Amino acid sequence: MIEVKNLSKRYGPNVALNNISFSVEEGTVVGFLGPNGAGKSTTMNIITGYLSASSGSVTVGGYNTLDNPNEVKKLIGYMPEIPPLYPDMTVKEYLNFMYDLKKVTLPREKHLKEICALVKITDVYPRLINNLSKGYKQRVGFAQALLGNPPVLILDEPTVGLDPKQIIEIRNLIHNLGKKHTIILSSHILPEIQAVCERIIIVNKGNLVADGTPDSLSQNLSADHKLILRVEGNETEVKNALKAVKFVETVQSCGEKEPGVFEYEVEARDGRDVRRELFRAAASKNFPILSMTNAGLSLEDVFLRLTSAAYLQDTVSETITEGEEEE
Repeated sequence: MIEVKNLSKRYGPNVALNNISFSVEEGTVVGFLGPNGAGKSTTMNIITGYLSASSGSVTVGGYNTLDNPNEVKKLIGYMPEIPPLYPDMTVKEYLNFMYDLKKVTLPREKHLKEICALVKITDVYPRLINNLSKGYKQRVGFAQALLGNPPVLILDEPTVGLDPKQIIEIRNLIHNLGKKHTIILSSHILPEIQAVCERIIIVNKGNLVADGTPDSLSQNLSADHKLILRVEGNETEVKNALKAVKFVETVQSCGEKEPGVFEYEVEARDGRDVRRELFRAAASKNFPILSMTNAGLSLEDVFLRLTSAAYLQDTVSETITEGEEEE
């Protein structure tokens, strides 16, 4: 649905984006992460057609953003971090104005009613935007992005200013929208990204430094590929049952964590995925597995490691070395 190829953006001598490439398949929710100034907003603005690139190309739904900007904009609903609201309008006036501006062809009243119900702003529909809380203003901004039911949604910090209950509601909304829409979500709230995104792209200082699922990024960066299990049953018997699983290298007991329940560190040979085999082995012996987690890095650890100056320097050095070897 979205194809970014060799994208660069320069402001004089300053490089905002440095030859980044990635693609986003239809019906995927992608988290777009990076520290302040990394190039996230620049990338999103180029995808939506608000900015032009210095080099490279972006296609959305088969349309090039440079050659067919109007066709691309019809496919995208964009919610910037600060929604483009008109404070002197009521919510009703604003959404009707944006409906006309976007040349939406869906039945007006029905469409606006459905969107307001989705983002839960029906109760403030007749109110002046200037008098709304920041949370409600964010929701109104989300509503305008949904006008016309675009197949692609680009959301920049959609939950800023929301209380915990509202954050969960918007998170659930994004999750449900992801079943029918392609979504790029940028946020500094890492648990939010982890909760709704099946794939994560991380940029730092204009460079793409990671692209993958949260689990794969954690495993690739961590030297520790262990599983942590909590299993109910006799400690020795459980340990022997887990050790007997094919490809299991070591099983270390970490002691009793609750009455009759012991925790174990299990390491598989060559980083193999043995979760299903462990479950079957425990079930065959009637040992309930109460929890099973990966001992790899958290998303926060992954983010901090990938955006550190040392990591970026190593990445640049490796790239230079590979280029020299090729020559």
